[in-house]
Amino acid sequence: MSYYSLIEKVKAHFVENLPFVLYSLPDSDTITALFQENTMLCKTDDFSSDSFVFAPFDYEEEAICIPKESSEVIEVNYISTSIDSHEIVLKKNKKKKDKYCQLVEKAKEAIHSGLNSKIVISRGESFPLKNFDLSILISRVLNLHKPAFRYVWFHPETGLWCGATPELLLKTDGTAFQTMALAGTQKYHEKIQPRWSEKEKQEQRIVTDSITTSLERVTSILKVSKTYNYKAASLVHLRTDFTGIFNKGKTTLSNITSVLHPTPAVSGSPKERAKQFILNNENYNREFYTGFLGPICGKENCSKLYVNLRCMKIEKENARLYVGGGITKDSINVEEWNETQNKLQTMLQVLQPML
Repeated sequence: MSYYSLIEKVKAHFVENLPFVLYSLPDSDTITALFQENTMLCKTDDFSSDSFVFAPFDYEEEAICIPKESSEVIEVNYISTSIDSHEIVLKKNKKKKDKYCQLVEKAKEAIHSGLNSKIVISRGESFPLKNFDLSILISRVLNLHKPAFRYVWFHPETGLWCGATPELLLKTDGTAFQTMALAGTQKYHEKIQPRWSEKEKQEQRIVTDSITTSLERVTSILKVSKTYNYKAASLVHLRTDFTGIFNKGKTTLSNITSVLHPTPAVSGSPKERAKQFILNNENYNREFYTGFLGPICGKENCSKLYVNLRCMKIEKENARLYVGGGITKDSINVEEWNETQNKLQTMLQVLQPML
């Protein structure tokens, strides 16, 4: 099947209100698509069957999935094309800015009280669309941010989501695994090395230390890389990689996922206390933003799961974009706001022809 035939099939499935997902792994020219043959909302709690999982931020025991056994699975290659994009100038909105800065201040108060060392807060922002075109959306998601895990997901119960996430939650192959700590955000400037503030370095240390502690409980071998700069679309982050071996016979894909999610990069530290602050104070439902998603092969304990960052939900003629940032005791309110504005650009560039 050609790329164009695949896109026509996606559009037909969407019109018929049938679930589907298409995705491409980082730096890959291959698209994998699963077309579910019915509208059933399938869920998994043990990750034992081959499927594509789509889990919310407030994940407890079950993730939505599109099972391979009830889907048509198609793989096609596509030729990457250069797509024009430029930074979208955002209108100033003092009310939204003040509201977010107040939330930053509230998070800092919780940190200064000793309850947390880091809290990740977020917000959603809606943009009206003109002449929405699913094929254009897919093309721009795939081509604009190739180093990311790119996807378009639809289920009548969840709506249409898409994204290009730079953050790996968990890659497994038998008992071997990989994951990463990703924190700190600056605009990327070619030929200019980023200068990281003490706040950004501290934020990365918190994430790295927390993930290390979590993994030490379930691994027999754990290696932690040095921290390095990592470019993701128009942004650059601090990144630390983890590789190792799980405790044989004692660790399953579902329980290691529960150990890692939500990582301190999307919730904070300590994890559960930070998550409770988020649920009590953000005053909106993150839904699948900062959840996780990706393909799993249950019997082989094989997975490629990613944190659902740089994503959006499309509703009728409206796109809902989600952005956030990590707050520490040294956070400066207006800088945190500016970071979220910069992060909006990743998905705004996808939407550019439809804004």
